[in-house]
Amino acid sequence: MSDKSAIEWTDSTWNPVTGCTKVSPGCAHCYAEAITLRFKRGGPYLPGESEIKLHPERLGLPLSWKSPRRIFVNSMSDLFHDDVPLDFIYKVFEVMTQADRHTFQVLTKRQDRLLELFEQLSWPPNVWMGVSVENQYWADRRIPILVKVPAAVRFLSAEPLLKPLTLGPYLKDLDWVIVGGESGPKARPVEEKWVTDIRDDCLAHEVPFFFKQWGGKTSKSGGRELGGRYFNDAPI
Repeated sequence: MSDKSAIEWTDSTWNPVTGCTKVSPGCAHCYAEAITLRFKRGGPYLPGESEIKLHPERLGLPLSWKSPRRIFVNSMSDLFHDDVPLDFIYKVFEVMTQADRHTFQVLTKRQDRLLELFEQLSWPPNVWMGVSVENQYWADRRIPILVKVPAAVRFLSAEPLLKPLTLGPYLKDLDWVIVGGESGPKARPVEEKWVTDIRDDCLAHEVPFFFKQWGGKTSKSGGRELGGRYFNDAPI
């Protein structure tokens, strides 16, 4: 959890839940797992497994941040993980509703749990909902569920982008697309055409596009080197 974040598309991170498990190829080299392993002190630890922990003492943190900011919710977990109780999810949404000076960015890979729960949750205008899509297989499973959610902003995080994506059929229902290559010592390569094809698709549909990084062993920031009228713009 951080008052400020190095993640380019947000300002701060808020982790009322930590721990996760892997569900798809994008999870293979998870940065959160690497951080957990680095700071693990005692006890068993299996790669790909991290105990889900609730941190009720952190729930009120956004209420103490006075200046408005974008807050990435659960950068070290997934709010819609099966092991996160519904009552706790309610509490997270209650805080997000109360802290309406902030914008909260919720991102999940658990599309089935999102589908199960979204009608039971309130969706104030300061809560954005997104899904991670690393290839077409998962895009075709996660995006149709995301577009059912009545969030003010629905967004995609195609990071790490592992294969080309065709998003055209979905873009009329989306508000923002983030793309990035994988970083770290085991980074899988991203091809420039995969990125520029998504960018061009977003431009054609007037959907804001944010290029985060090329990735690799030494991550190279996206900067503005790809150009485009909507490049690195965020929805209003």
